[in-house]
Amino acid sequence: MTKAELVEDVARAAELTKKDAERLVEIVFESIIDTLNSGEKIELRGFGSFRVRERGARRGRNPKTGDPVDIPAKRVPYFKPGKELKELINEPAAAATPSSDGGGDSATTPAASNDGEGGGSQTPPLM
Repeated sequence: MTKAELVEDVARAAELTKKDAERLVEIVFESIIDTLNSGEKIELRGFGSFRVRERGARRGRNPKTGDPVDIPAKRVPYFKPGKELKELINEPAAAATPSSDGGGDSATTPAASNDGEGGGSQTPPLM
């Protein structure tokens, strides 16, 4: 889903104009960013929490040349999904039955639950 699609959904659900819905979405995003920049965490019960993690300076390597590179310390945003969100995401996969046509999206296959890492097979394992 893109930001524009989110704005359309909010406008439709709240019966607002697209302009008002866009401003509402912007206010929410700005609020999240400002709160994280001030060092606070955001907890949305049933959805998840946003936090900032500190990554220390480290020494890396340029993959092309192999030369050592100094990587500076930085702060990175982190989202941890809540229990209810995890259950809601996994609910359709548990309720879905395998279709005989082999169709379906990768979000319902067991390979899609590898924490976003690539390289997994798109077919479910044989049992």
